[in-house]
Order: sequence, then C-alpha cells, then structure tokens
Amino acid sequence: MSIPQRHIRSFVLRQGRFTPAQQRAFEQHWARFGLEPAAAPPDHAQIFGRSAPLVLEIGFGNGEQLLHAGLYEPEKNFIGIEVHRPGVGRLMNALAAHDVANVRLYNHDAVEILRNAIAPESLAEARIYFPDPWPKKRQQKRRLIQPDFVVLLASRIARGGSLHLATDWADYATHMLEVLDAAPAWRNTAGKGQGLPRPGWRIETHFEKRGLRLGHGVWDFIYERV
Repeated sequence: MSIPQRHIRSFVLRQGRFTPAQQRAFEQHWARFGLEPAAAPPDHAQIFGRSAPLVLEIGFGNGEQLLHAGLYEPEKNFIGIEVHRPGVGRLMNALAAHDVANVRLYNHDAVEILRNAIAPESLAEARIYFPDPWPKKRQQKRRLIQPDFVVLLASRIARGGSLHLATDWADYATHMLEVLDAAPAWRNTAGKGQGLPRPGWRIETHFEKRGLRLGHGVWDFIYERV
C-alpha cells in the first residue's frame, strides 16, 4: 500500500516558556544527543557506536520516560522524536547530567522522520505514550494514530517487533483499538478490543498523573508486528 506524501500534522507548535537552561542545552548538548533530519536513513550502529535493538519513542514530551528507558534498559538503543523544543532541551540536560550514551533525539515531525530517516524493518519497538487526543470531533483527523500512519509504522518495525501505546482518554483508547485491531500487520497481544496493565518498563509520567488527577482512566495496548 502506498503512503500519501502529504499528511495532516498531529501537533500544533505551542512552545511555551523556553528557559535559558533549555536554550543552553541546544548549544551545549545537541552535537552529542541531537540528530538532524536526513533524506536517507543514517547508520545507527555508527551513531551509537554499537549494534543493539533500536527503540523509537514518538512524542516524548518532557522526556522523563525516555530518560528512564535509557538508564534502565541499557541493552537497547533509543531514538526519541519531539517537536516541542522546551521538552527536547530539558531531556538533553537530563541525559547529560546522567551521562546517558544510548539515547538520541530528533526535534522534528515524526511522520517525516519515519518516512526518510528510519530504514524499513530496522526498529525492534515503537512507543507512543499519551499522544495529543484532539478530543473535539472536528479535530480528530489530527490524531496521530490513523490507518495510514500504522501502515507506515509497520513498515519500519521488524516482524516480531512491538508497538506500545498508552492514553488517558477513553475515546482515543477506543479509536486506537479500532485502527490497530483492523490493521493486518498488527496483532493485539491482549486479544482484539483488549488492553493490558501498565508494563514495568513504562513509568507513571507527569502527563499520566495529571490525567489521573482529572479522573481519567489509563489504557495500555501492546501490538506485535506480524
């Protein structure tokens, strides 16, 4: 199936406050942790200085989950994608403070990175935690999880690899299940229409805690690439 080259962006750049520390992170740490968008996939073994399972986190927010992954899953290499510069700067400062060697970051649109900078079947896992739910009906076309997107993502994940989703919006949870349970390249490991408890590798993030305080539920889904 061909992937349309134009797409509706799943984000609006609302940068918020960009602190001096976050600005310094780009000046001091981007050369170490940052990746520039490219027209062809880079050699990730060369970038990380080793061959290891490659895990992609899309929309890492302030980066606390990706920092945790880098520290506590040292056998994996991680690529994070986030469009909002403050979160990228904050994570780079944290990565530098902990001297994390197995995380690299894109400050760019995830769809473009997947198309151009991630080779087919090169990922072991993809993780998408609490993407913008775009709750209003007229906005829902902006949701990241859409049929075309999961086809593109499947093309970049090796067979037997996994996709882990989490959301605190019931309507988006239903939408995720509808899209992925209907996708022939994916198998719901919990069974169609079902979710799983939060796995040990995913911490309870700031965004998740905020949702829980607002009375939201939390849903985790893990799909296998077949």
